Amino acid sequence: MLQIDLWKRIAIWGLVALGLLLALPNGFYSRVEQHNDAAAAVEAGADPSSVAEDLALWPSWMPSSLVNLGLDLRGGAHLLAEVQVEDVYQARIEGMWPEVRDLLREERDRVGPIRLQPTEAPELRVRLVERPEMTEEAASLVRGLARPVTDTITGVGDSDIEVTTEQAEIIIRLSEAERRATDDRTVRQALEIIRRRIDEVGTREPTIQRQGADRILIQVPGIGSAGELKELIGTTAQLTFQPVISRTSNADERAGVGNEILPSLDEQGVFYILERAPVVTGEELVDAQPDFDQNGRPAVSFRFNPTGARKFGDYTAENIGNPFAIVLDGEVISAPVIQSHIPGGSGIITGNFTVEDSTNLAVLLRAGALPAGLDFLEERTVGPELGADSIEAGKIACIVAFVLVLAYMLASYGTFGLFANIALIINVGLIFGLLSLIGATLTLPGIAGIVLTIGMAVDANVLVFERIKEEMKTAKGAARAIELGYEKAMSAIVDANITTFLTALILYAMGSGPVRGFAITLGLGIITSVFTALFVTRLIAVMWFERKRPKSVLQGRALRLVPQETSIDFFSRWKLWLGISGVMILVALGSFGLQGLNFGIDFKGGTTIRTQSAEPVDVGQYRDAVGDLGLGDISITQVFDPTFGPDENVAMIRIQAQDDTESVTPEVIAEVEAALQSAVPDIEFTSVESVGPKVSGELIQAAIIAVALAIGAVLVYIWLRFEWQFAVGAVIALVHDVALTVGIFSELQIQFDLAIIAALLTIVGYSLNDTVVVFDRVRENLRKYKQKPLREVLNISINETLSRTMMTSVTTLLALFALYFLGGDVIRGFVFAMIWGVIVGTYSSIFVASTVLMWLGVKRDWSKPDANAGTQFANVDA
Repeated sequence: MLQIDLWKRIAIWGLVALGLLLALPNGFYSRVEQHNDAAAAVEAGADPSSVAEDLALWPSWMPSSLVNLGLDLRGGAHLLAEVQVEDVYQARIEGMWPEVRDLLREERDRVGPIRLQPTEAPELRVRLVERPEMTEEAASLVRGLARPVTDTITGVGDSDIEVTTEQAEIIIRLSEAERRATDDRTVRQALEIIRRRIDEVGTREPTIQRQGADRILIQVPGIGSAGELKELIGTTAQLTFQPVISRTSNADERAGVGNEILPSLDEQGVFYILERAPVVTGEELVDAQPDFDQNGRPAVSFRFNPTGARKFGDYTAENIGNPFAIVLDGEVISAPVIQSHIPGGSGIITGNFTVEDSTNLAVLLRAGALPAGLDFLEERTVGPELGADSIEAGKIACIVAFVLVLAYMLASYGTFGLFANIALIINVGLIFGLLSLIGATLTLPGIAGIVLTIGMAVDANVLVFERIKEEMKTAKGAARAIELGYEKAMSAIVDANITTFLTALILYAMGSGPVRGFAITLGLGIITSVFTALFVTRLIAVMWFERKRPKSVLQGRALRLVPQETSIDFFSRWKLWLGISGVMILVALGSFGLQGLNFGIDFKGGTTIRTQSAEPVDVGQYRDAVGDLGLGDISITQVFDPTFGPDENVAMIRIQAQDDTESVTPEVIAEVEAALQSAVPDIEFTSVESVGPKVSGELIQAAIIAVALAIGAVLVYIWLRFEWQFAVGAVIALVHDVALTVGIFSELQIQFDLAIIAALLTIVGYSLNDTVVVFDRVRENLRKYKQKPLREVLNISINETLSRTMMTSVTTLLALFALYFLGGDVIRGFVFAMIWGVIVGTYSSIFVASTVLMWLGVKRDWSKPDANAGTQFANVDA
């Protein structure tokens, strides 16, 4: 009976209300953002009265979480840094030398004199000069210095060092477990220090997160360029206090094993020979503040933690009259003579500082020293103007797509179309509510994901409405038809959306940056779409039915894409359709083999600079301007877009990586910008993107794995839900769609970048969505028509689902065309791939997957197990 319990109604409307309430702040973005900034300032200790006006912009009792805007929407800088964890091994093992030296000196009578040997590897080599026969005994003593490994599960019970012998030498290395633990500590420490440094500057909503084993993703909205961000976080500020052996003017003088020679920061031509192992390091600092020395000159005061204070105090007490070097980033700031014991662990760093220098140094020291160097694999700068343009283009595209889909649904399904439209509006609100709740970042591909969701969200409603229409022919009354419509459409809806959700999960797991943003909005959109279609639309329909009590529903639609009854024989010319597919695949493969793909910098490495000028773009002028820089092959293209104004003349300059190992340096980018500026004075550089050869190669590998995983996941799921023959048919159709999409990009030489991989995976999901709906009906009809030939059952099933297939394709294409023409040039290639994918996906679900299934055959009695099915999970209920 068509009814929904009161508690379910309350629960559904409660969830809707909660989701829309969470989404509400995004409708007042700037006001809520000001309120949030003021609230954060009060938490940090600001006077509430000074920000009272901003606090009053939004009620404190209302939700105030916003969807974070990505760099491509707000502007800012993006860096992908690789932590050089190997750098730490050398410093870590060298720091053990004083301990090893003191231990063996105490046993001098037994082992004799020792000498540290030079080595390039991260190890200590200690030679027994007079008593080589005591090497094993000395090594046994050194093994007593070993400590248990910490901070790693796999290293529990292991020692931090390995001590071996080689003739008269003791070799001390870090153990493998300690290296893993050191790697983890180094990356975590670098992550925290980068976060502190960026927080010191007071930027809004930075994204700083670990990516993989040894990489850190840094995204900071509002900062001027990736160069500024690198300057902020790339300064190591490694502070050490080291014993001075001597002072010299000869930079080439031998320092001796265990020592190093460093230049003076202030005195030109002066160098210091220092013991390499520091007495105290900046890691033991707890505070550093700009200050002034006794002569009123800018300085930095510092304070150690108890451990550092004890070591600092002990050393100064034992070395009165000896010089002591304060070293910052490999330069000696000063080397004062210790005049007296310095207890308490505090002191002052003096030098030729300005007030600004002392302030910056204090900030860096407070944040701490980066434990290892950073190698920047990927850099992106997006100007705020480009971000604002992207937001505007995205808004317009969303509104137009929304209006087109709403009008189309209303024209197609009348009153029930209105119900679907209400659910669609709620659906978009719920997406923003969930994005706000989890603190997700919305990117331009994310907006594309929402627009795509608008097109695909109606699919579940279309499945239900088409099923209700069918049931009206046989069911006893409208109430029973509505009930059966939802009941029988459930399986197809669940199967179709789970397969698309699987691709969203793979996108999120394998992707990065904007691709992940797209995956998040796509995944959340699938969840909210199913909820609104199965619960919200149904509840609205039930409430309407309870009031109106109509005799029939969904009869006499105003707009039809296909006739109400169709009996097309889709297999009468199956050889022609497969022949067309075969020829297109051969052309695609031929094009791919002959000219390949026009890879973007994501996959090829290099730098892309986007420019904008009021003057028309003269490619020859641009090429002449940069031609003398000796940068090899530089690609310069003008970007045409109907949304550009008359004074928006945009060009893209692409510079290849200089070789297989080197990225385009910031100095080269600056030279290119300066050369273009001299040729075109009003030129602006709205974005700069750099990807190193190392990360570009990894992205290609990850992209191939992602597509393979998506197809594999689909194969397994359909095998479990149907039979292996269905799975093979679906996968062949997917390979067909992917091959044709890659082929069209090769034929037209459209730039192929990371966003296109996201499009390919979405095509996999969409095509599968169509195929699963057809297969679900085939499975149902195989039970219903047990005596009909398989070909006839397939024809009936495709005809019965044809209206739904065309409706879903058209609504999705309406949204995508709006995005293609109005969404801006930045994601046009991505949207083109989606449009092409929807077309070939619709074709393959009808003509390729079903034909393969007809060839393979399928068991007819679903009530009995079949050895050919290959799994006891076939036909598992969803």
